[in-house]
Amino acid sequence: MQTNHVSTLFRSLVAATTALGMLAPASVLAWEPTKPVEFVVPAGTGGGADQMSRLIQGVVSKHNLIKQPMVVVNKSGGAGGEGFLYIKDSKGDPHKIIITLSNLFTTPLATGIPFNWKDLTPVAMLALDEFVLWVNADSPHKTAKDYLAAVKAGTDNQFKMAGTGSKQEDQIITVALDKFTGKKFIYVPFKGGGDVAVQLVGGHVDSTVNNPIEAVAHWRAGKLRPLCVFDDKRIPYKEKITETMSWSDIPTCMEAGVKVDYLMLRGIFMPGGASQDQVKFYVDLFKKVRETPEWKDFMEKGAFNQSFMAGKEYADWVQKAEDTHKGLMKDAGFLAQ
Repeated sequence: MQTNHVSTLFRSLVAATTALGMLAPASVLAWEPTKPVEFVVPAGTGGGADQMSRLIQGVVSKHNLIKQPMVVVNKSGGAGGEGFLYIKDSKGDPHKIIITLSNLFTTPLATGIPFNWKDLTPVAMLALDEFVLWVNADSPHKTAKDYLAAVKAGTDNQFKMAGTGSKQEDQIITVALDKFTGKKFIYVPFKGGGDVAVQLVGGHVDSTVNNPIEAVAHWRAGKLRPLCVFDDKRIPYKEKITETMSWSDIPTCMEAGVKVDYLMLRGIFMPGGASQDQVKFYVDLFKKVRETPEWKDFMEKGAFNQSFMAGKEYADWVQKAEDTHKGLMKDAGFLAQ
């Protein structure tokens, strides 16, 4: 009888201990970084991806969202291929993340480098970025219709379009404008959107298709003029950027008869081989970032589409985006031979 009593008591203790373990706080069991997090930007400084990553770095630090520091590193070589191959080669390292733009697709398709987004682990879509057709504020062209009519009336290679990288988003849109006008722009590539905006401010090129965040400071300062946004609907933000205009006052390019719309990914990936706990840590981190006033202000000032996705929904979206880019780049003649 005594033995049976001890045995029963032992089983009860095991069951109780197991139950307590199951009730232990998730924070005790879940993964978190144990050393600095390297935040890779596969683009130059000053552009949209660089600005977003540094904003995130500042928000994470200010609000103590993780215990380890976050360090932003630009790896822009080879149209961002340097950054993608670096993360690919870091398989299994959860202390590295990368912010991606559409060069996630365009760079491997255009260059043939041994990289595909499936080499990485999808974490989350942070937002989608708009593209705007910009001219210098001193340009005689006040509308997209006026500017593109001038391009049509001119000769091939008369007008210069600056953009980030070659055979990437900016040049894909430029090729679409070539087809619309029947004339070829001289496309002038630069490492980042910051450089692109400066070239337009300086009058060295005639136009750009910069993201809003890359040109907004120059627009506010009266140096640049937006002509149209490459979307099927106007940007919703109504707060005035200049004395007379808000983002929502910029017409769509479709309103000018240009049937071109293009939105760019701003998303996060980890190296391949990440565990569910590791991915969840970063998904939760970016959800916290999105709730801060700094992020909300950044979204409005940069006129972002605030779509957010994670998990299978995000992976499915990325697959569809890759398929779309294959078609666009094939039409533009940009696929690696």
